Amino acid sequence: MTNQRVVLITGASSGIGKATVEKFARQGWRVAATMRDPARAPAFDAPIDNIAVIALDVTKSDTITAAFADIAQRWGAIDIVINNAGYGLVGPFEMTSDQDIRRQIETNVFGVMAVTRAALPAMRARKSGMIIFVASMGGRLTFPYYSIYHATKWAVEGFSESLRFELMPWNIGVKIIEPGAIHTEFYGRSESGPRDAALGAYKSHFNRIYTRMSSVGKRAPGPELVADAIWCAATDGSSKIRYTPNAGLILLLRRLFGDRLFARGVKRALRV
Repeated sequence: MTNQRVVLITGASSGIGKATVEKFARQGWRVAATMRDPARAPAFDAPIDNIAVIALDVTKSDTITAAFADIAQRWGAIDIVINNAGYGLVGPFEMTSDQDIRRQIETNVFGVMAVTRAALPAMRARKSGMIIFVASMGGRLTFPYYSIYHATKWAVEGFSESLRFELMPWNIGVKIIEPGAIHTEFYGRSESGPRDAALGAYKSHFNRIYTRMSSVGKRAPGPELVADAIWCAATDGSSKIRYTPNAGLILLLRRLFGDRLFARGVKRALRV
């Protein structure tokens, strides 16, 4: 295929990232599937000739620079960057170490900003391109014991929306994906936080709520639903900024109910 479009996807080793690699590769795009350790790359269920697995750690600037240089040498211009890499820090804020908090913010916020900054010069020069941010419904509402994770996703929401206006003169689009509960390794490998010994007085309350939250995630749709939403955002040609796979109803209820009624609903659902 000539004039194949090029997409860079961070956090492509599993979950939403992996599903998105497969979605774009099946549609004939050239896909830079980036991840911290290419040796752990999965077997993608998509045309392998369309996929290049490339090392990129969003917290290490040298790997970002090297990845963009590699892609430019292979394929030339990048049409779309999908900021997907991230993880969830879960646990009582009081018992969470400064080190864990900083690591969460470095990955979910500063890492996103670093990758975005690396993409913009070439996109501005061409006056075309798109940045897609995989945020979360957790950037517009909150649940207990995800306070730092929520803080990072609210930050990404504000950053993305403001950046959208900044980039309009160069015809660079910005889209935000806000998934609801999705059955991925977020409820496992992509989650981090204090273990039982560090929970202190919060232990029984945390374990009860976390069990209920995890059960919702394990019954949720798979990451392909989010990959479809990302594909739509990338190709629908609309000025729409937010896409809400498996989150539309709860976000609507949050807006309609207001703070007091929504909080009452969360307390009842999670038995806070």
